[in-house]
Amino acid sequence: MSLLNISNVSVYVGDTQLLAPVTLTLQEGERLTILGQTGSGKSLLAQAIMGNLPKALTRRGQIDLFGKTNLSLKEQKAMWGKQISMLPQEPWNSLDPLMSAERQLTDTEYYVAGKTWSTALSDSLAKLKKLGLGHIGQKRVDQLSGGMAQRVAIACATAGGAKLVIADEPTKGLDVSRRDQVVASLKEQTEGGALLTITHDVAVARQLPGKLMVVKNGRVVEQGESNDILSNPAHDFTKALIEADPLQWPNSENLASSQEKLISADAISVKRGKQTLFNGLSLDIHKNEVVGIVGDSGCGKSTLGDALLGLLPVESGCVVKHEETQPQRWQKLYQDPTASVTHSVSLQTLLEDLIKLHKLDASKATPLMKRLGLTHELMQRTASEVSGGELQRFCLLRALMLEPVFLFADEPTSRLDPLTQKDVSELLVQVAKEQGCSVVLVSHDPNMIEKRCDRVIRL
Repeated sequence: MSLLNISNVSVYVGDTQLLAPVTLTLQEGERLTILGQTGSGKSLLAQAIMGNLPKALTRRGQIDLFGKTNLSLKEQKAMWGKQISMLPQEPWNSLDPLMSAERQLTDTEYYVAGKTWSTALSDSLAKLKKLGLGHIGQKRVDQLSGGMAQRVAIACATAGGAKLVIADEPTKGLDVSRRDQVVASLKEQTEGGALLTITHDVAVARQLPGKLMVVKNGRVVEQGESNDILSNPAHDFTKALIEADPLQWPNSENLASSQEKLISADAISVKRGKQTLFNGLSLDIHKNEVVGIVGDSGCGKSTLGDALLGLLPVESGCVVKHEETQPQRWQKLYQDPTASVTHSVSLQTLLEDLIKLHKLDASKATPLMKRLGLTHELMQRTASEVSGGELQRFCLLRALMLEPVFLFADEPTSRLDPLTQKDVSELLVQVAKEQGCSVVLVSHDPNMIEKRCDRVIRL
């Protein structure tokens, strides 16, 4: 049975085409992976299928779901959860900030899947445990790491029994072991149905045999069987994606760091709830130094940054800043850009507000925008109208405009494709060094950290 049939579907903002016409069919039991760079239009196709494109965007072409043609938006929404389900790119957009993880998942099992409350509760607890989340059932999304929140969102998206599941960057921000667990869970929970996965991660595409579609700049450049394309790519762009592994990167040409301390932690202990994430930790960050922090999802990497910046109190020990300067020059680049940017005004307005508030030199914005690949046309959109990777590059622009002395970069490239990840991580280190800024760079990818940092701390 054909669950999804798309004929010449394209997406526009005004008269500007963002996604060129796409045609595809997805049968029951099939998997389709869409692979491409950040901002290439992958997520726009998913939103068009679901019927939840941003208001400023329009869809052209025909979409048939479960054999039904020309469905109204109301009819499409009636299918959400039960027949077709989507895991959005950012878990914060799909989870209730006031409810515990256990309650959200149980509600889905009860109200959408139609189970009894006792069965819904036991099934949700079992699902959380299987995803390595058995200990976080009573926590809200703001109390979870980005990787944990992503896994909770995946559990909720698949709990209603939908036959067609669209997973938009389901492994973004996860360490390798958790990534593999999530992919295995998606495969298992969509068995017998159809799975459409959007990713920029070639490793994820390799684990999802079936159909593969490669997208570049809003156009399909290659499609066919996944194993055939990944083992013998025909298009130069596909070849470049496959070859863009951090192991192949050259080391950053780092300027020498100073021996003068910028910030120190002396025997600090930090808790979240009842869990002690680290105890008696001491470290020094020197001026103009790039320090990498690696560790599994949820081990306390983000918490360490919050403690260093004074955003989270320490249980014992102390943090000492050795340089007195304006508060805004101690910066954090957040793991989830959608949670740190308002969606009600354009990116250009946000940038102009920052410049006015801190009396910055506006002439510095355009050169930085060019280096980050941010066009003036893109800056006219809101945060809801750009990709996660584009939004992360905008957040990096805002942070660098403040000329920070210290920047805690929390998974700054986890939302970027390998090609853009290479360029942006290199640019982050290069510009920070040029500005005399110390950087603490967090990642679950040890290969990327080794290539970009002066030294590495493992939690």
